[in-house]
Amino acid sequence: MDCVILGLLCHESLTGYEIKKRMDTALRFFWSASFGSIYPTLNSLVHDSLVTKFETTDHGRDKVIYTITDAGREHLKKWLALPVKKDELRYETLLKLFFGGETGPDISLEHIRNFESRVKAELPFLQEASRKLKGIPDEKAHRYYLLTAMFGERVYKAYLEWCEEAKRILEE
Repeated sequence: MDCVILGLLCHESLTGYEIKKRMDTALRFFWSASFGSIYPTLNSLVHDSLVTKFETTDHGRDKVIYTITDAGREHLKKWLALPVKKDELRYETLLKLFFGGETGPDISLEHIRNFESRVKAELPFLQEASRKLKGIPDEKAHRYYLLTAMFGERVYKAYLEWCEEAKRILEE
């Protein structure tokens, strides 16, 4: 979690709320976090001098803005250079399908249709992100954002193909 936050702070200073919002939008297709994990991580990053915090008032509301330090950038760069330890795919839909023999095809088909509906609803977001990022002049960070959006778009298209085939198999 610490390096996710450091990565977000590399681009701009943010509040804890804004960090959560970025995770719920730009990162939601491959990473998630709760407020309950963000604030303790931010406190730890401040304690370790990887992030500084600045308290301000905006429109009568108190805000705490977090900024990455040079030490934080170095910590992030070291983590980015490490080999990936684990890529994880966890879908409750697939878990329920795995054990679907206990309930039969009707319930499993409903899970597949619900999954398909969610994928169809989110695919346009990924397609639009890819389209926009392709139109931005080649800036280093945007190239990497584009790669993740393209990955998501292709994976979601594959999910939809799988949904069609899975429904066909269960409907036979």
